[in-house]
Amino acid sequence: MADLPAREAMEFDVVIVGAGPAGLAAAIRLKQISANINVVVVEKGSEVGAHILSGAVIDPIALDRLLPGWRSEDTPIKTAVTADRFYWLSQSGALRLPNILMPPLMSNHGNFVVSLGLVCRWLATKAEALGVEIYPGFAAAEVLYESGVVSGVATGDMGIGKDGKHKDGFARGMELRAKYTLFAEGARGNLSKSLIAKYQLDAGCDPQKFGIGLKELWQVAPQKHQKGLVQHSFGWPLDGSTGGGSFLYHLDDNLVSVGFVMHLNYTNPYLSPFEEFQRFKTHPLVRSTFEGGKRLAYGARALTEGGFQSVPKLAFPGGALIGCSAGFMNVPRIKGSHNAMLSGMLAAEYVAEALSEGRSGDEIGSYDAAWQDGDIGNDLWKVRNAKPLWSKLGTFLGIAAGGFDMWTNTIGFSLLGTLHHGKPDSATLKPASQCSPIAYPRPDGKLTFDRLSSVFLSNTNHEEDQPPHLKVVDMALQQASEHDVYAGPSARYCPAGVYEWIEEGGKPHYVINAQNCVHCKTCDIKDPNRNITWVPPEGGGGPNYSNM
Repeated sequence: MADLPAREAMEFDVVIVGAGPAGLAAAIRLKQISANINVVVVEKGSEVGAHILSGAVIDPIALDRLLPGWRSEDTPIKTAVTADRFYWLSQSGALRLPNILMPPLMSNHGNFVVSLGLVCRWLATKAEALGVEIYPGFAAAEVLYESGVVSGVATGDMGIGKDGKHKDGFARGMELRAKYTLFAEGARGNLSKSLIAKYQLDAGCDPQKFGIGLKELWQVAPQKHQKGLVQHSFGWPLDGSTGGGSFLYHLDDNLVSVGFVMHLNYTNPYLSPFEEFQRFKTHPLVRSTFEGGKRLAYGARALTEGGFQSVPKLAFPGGALIGCSAGFMNVPRIKGSHNAMLSGMLAAEYVAEALSEGRSGDEIGSYDAAWQDGDIGNDLWKVRNAKPLWSKLGTFLGIAAGGFDMWTNTIGFSLLGTLHHGKPDSATLKPASQCSPIAYPRPDGKLTFDRLSSVFLSNTNHEEDQPPHLKVVDMALQQASEHDVYAGPSARYCPAGVYEWIEEGGKPHYVINAQNCVHCKTCDIKDPNRNITWVPPEGGGGPNYSNM
């Protein structure tokens, strides 16, 4: 590539990768501390919020600190939680768990049902009003280093064909150089993944654990809508050894978010998270809400589940990880945006302090101790054993034991100490020969749907003539192992129909429909050989979620 023209470069005090809750909170906090700090945020989505997918019920603790007057403004945070319900599901029944039995931290009193995408769009207006520059449609594709110190990022080149040749309109990416760079890419961010490996940030901590979250937004009949209702459930359709849960959140305007989270440490390669989600909607407790309604949107995203013991070291020379790049989701609460924002604000304060002292490119080491000793650490510490217990004991016993442990942690101790996670999610599948195929029912097109019609609702689009952003390192290994040993689980764990094994000339052939990719990152996590790597496509490609 020596014949490529040099990239243009721009200089900033701080570059932030990702315009999600963490990145925008960091940008706002930096400008609140000093209007003179030069801050830029790059976002791979076509606009702020285009790639944001979350339940979401938010804890307002971070908003109250970042923007204390937000409650008196016109914001997208309008629906307070009015009812909070928990259910254990059998195939045909539902047992409601008394709220009084739930650990206090599980209460949603004082929280809000929101579209996190709309919240991020609103936060972006706040950041821009303070002078933050936001560049949507620009995917950060490379970390820049100087003498081992992170010195910024480069956005991807535009206008390269599948054959690697330059098309008309080819343009080199930009170098965005900074004294400090904060990475807020969300779960399994590609640059964050590379930084963790380069600086061995995960040495000494448990492997990160993940789930896949699938969500639909529906408009339901007015008589079936209960504004502010938050309903969580676990059990059916998953068996007792497969972890996961589900939710219904009633927003305003007769809108209901329905979601399904499945832990990616499952063992049966024939399982399909998408199909399990569709089955969930047929449960008597759930289907009545949606019958006669209209499905408006669909999306999917991986989420971090490792919790306290899986958070890597976050600071490194020239920058830090924040938000779900760090792994701050509270799994039992199914909440992460409050911790994401708190981490962005915390990192911003240490960066601002360093800049005020004339420092640059060093390691803001106090950040690592500060999150553990503050609200984020307190939030995650109380639930640290929930996920390991769920994995070790199965759903019913695991949730019961986890609930008891959370109760004891509210008064400051645990009989169990700190339990640890097992192997990474890529290593949990059993060979197909040890498992039974699952016959999922055909979709009815009214309550249950297929993947392609679902992807259509995600407004996903990629420039077709571009290098593949889903890279299979060793295609021979993919056939010998992923296909021959595990019966092609990528065709089932992908929620967008990206991967297919088809017969050509009597031999299996791997087809990658990259155009369908909703950037969930599940393939980068669950492939049994870690043989698939997700990298960003041309900026602006991917889903365009409007109200998710």
